[in-house]
Amino acid sequence: MGVLRTFAIKLLRLVAVVIVVTFLSFWLTKLAPGDPVSKIKPFAAPAERAQITQELGLNDSFLSQYTTWLGDFVTGDFGKLYDSGLAVRKVVDERLPVSLELMIYAQLLSLIIAIPLGVYTAYKQGSRFDGISNTLMFALLALPTFVLALLLQIYVGAKWDLLPTQSTVTGGFPLNPIDNWQLMLMPTIALAAGQIAVYMRLLRSDMIATLQEDFITTAKAKGIKPNRVLFYHALRPSSLTLLTVAGLNVGALIGGAIVVETIFGVPGMGDALYRAILAQQYPAELSFVAIIAIIYVLFNFFVDILYSVLDPRIRHARALA
Repeated sequence: MGVLRTFAIKLLRLVAVVIVVTFLSFWLTKLAPGDPVSKIKPFAAPAERAQITQELGLNDSFLSQYTTWLGDFVTGDFGKLYDSGLAVRKVVDERLPVSLELMIYAQLLSLIIAIPLGVYTAYKQGSRFDGISNTLMFALLALPTFVLALLLQIYVGAKWDLLPTQSTVTGGFPLNPIDNWQLMLMPTIALAAGQIAVYMRLLRSDMIATLQEDFITTAKAKGIKPNRVLFYHALRPSSLTLLTVAGLNVGALIGGAIVVETIFGVPGMGDALYRAILAQQYPAELSFVAIIAIIYVLFNFFVDILYSVLDPRIRHARALA
């Protein structure tokens, strides 16, 4: 019963977040000055303008327009791009896998580098290695994503000709790193750099505290090798905060992906959202925002499940609930 109750609560949160985000987005589009039809299709003939007005229900009340859009979205009708005539659903099917691939690569790269670095800087606290590592991490934190992306594009791509400057990657699952790695490497590095610094600094702080605990002292007294003490005994209880931040940082990854995809020409959701905003295709904007919100909540739902794996106390508390 505890598991079903937790799942039901998370599902309700997912629905609530999507409703709140889309409602606010819908409301903000209505605050924009000017005629929506003129923004969506500036040079439309009077008959076409009347058709768009009817399709969007612009003569209806605000709540009626929103509930109609939400009902269409739930049934899989995401609207269309009026400048090209493409169905938004088709755009999502083509671009969402590319963005997910980029975000998964960035998250994996961040954790692969940050976890061992955070563990060893905590173990070597106060050493020269710790000082150099912290200085580099502060530098990464201070470097905006778009600046790093442009530097990689200018030097690694254009000047040194090591990697393609434009990532015309093809999407679709399963991920195909063999074909896509060269195209996705620079966008992944640009998106992951700031996350590496955050994760490393966070894990280092928690590891320093954990290494002072009595059970770590006992493990050392038993003659257990340092690497096993660090990665088996100390890492697990130190990783809960890291896991929390990794879930919350999905929002930062999504925001960074919009910039990175635009700079490198990655045909993902971020680039699609950017183009929809420029073209003032607000029905498409709303669908893209709703899908991004769902991804964010689902990822945090997955993170919450991992809590039970990493900390048995959470699992037992839920079983008793």
